[in-house]
Amino acid sequence: MYRSRVRGCLLGGAVGDALGYPIEFTSLDGIRAAHGPRGVTGPTPGGPGAVHLISDDTQMTLFTVEALIAAHAREREKGIGGAWPTLLREAYERWLETQSQSPSPSLSPSLSPSSSAPADRAATGLLAEPWLHARRAPGNACLSGIAQGYAPDPWIPLDGSPGPVNPDSKGCGTVMRSAPFGLLNTPDGAFAMAARGALITHGHPTGSYAAGALAAIVAHLVAGESLEGAVLRALRLLRRHPGHQETSDALRAALDLAAEGAPTAEKVESLGAGWVAEEALAIGVYSALAASDVRAALLLAVNHSGDSDSTGSLCGNLLGTRYGDHGLPHAWVRAVEGRATIAALADDLAAECVPG
Repeated sequence: MYRSRVRGCLLGGAVGDALGYPIEFTSLDGIRAAHGPRGVTGPTPGGPGAVHLISDDTQMTLFTVEALIAAHAREREKGIGGAWPTLLREAYERWLETQSQSPSPSLSPSLSPSSSAPADRAATGLLAEPWLHARRAPGNACLSGIAQGYAPDPWIPLDGSPGPVNPDSKGCGTVMRSAPFGLLNTPDGAFAMAARGALITHGHPTGSYAAGALAAIVAHLVAGESLEGAVLRALRLLRRHPGHQETSDALRAALDLAAEGAPTAEKVESLGAGWVAEEALAIGVYSALAASDVRAALLLAVNHSGDSDSTGSLCGNLLGTRYGDHGLPHAWVRAVEGRATIAALADDLAAECVPG
């Protein structure tokens, strides 16, 4: 079940991302005008072979996974702990390289979601994936933050103080990449790593706490907790940290709204637009809780005037972890860009970090 949850988290996030990416920056009225009164009702093919394109959200999530696998292996093999912030920064620097350079001419670009990963992926990592070199509206704070080359101290206190990089920014670029921390950690450990990892690009405490809360929720889901129970436990964890109020208030609003009956796009929009971290987290949580099934939840998460790919990605992370990859819409998974690579990376993470 652990392997299925890891696969579900990464593939679910990619599916939600692909659902929302074509309508990011589009108003709800515009979405309905283009797609009908229900908005989008399924993925919009964006590449050859009806591939459903992913955005920078999935790109950065995968580079997060690559760093966490390397850090876990280093600690297991050499007993060297505390290296993960540097490895994470280096992974994000590799992602930054993909955003400024074309892939090697020797690599054969393929958008086929079912194609095998390139044979040299083990040697060159995700840089060997031509499809990851696509520039899909990456966040400015992510780009400028990574360029500063900052790796946080793994034991820096989470006391509500702003970080040194983009100290006023709490964009959703922190939270949309942070689900993997919950796949190999206790909830407390996941929160601490994700919150500190957010400081590589965004210094505002809310950006850190929203990332930490998502990772803690994912860790509780991996352990078999219900989504509502996982969110309530994350709220208790947040209360330990000064300056948690914005994140806690957003999560409580999502819980309260989910208890109010039938979900609507208008209710989603009452939580915000998702451009900042706590709003994106709240929309992802609300959609996952309020909708009747996984498919409906993913559609609810993207049909709004805002950062549809990030909110869809977060909803997919949560539901994929909760139900495993077999609980995701199979046709949507099969067509998502880079599916084979995402699944292989998930299996690598599960094999490296399997509990026990």
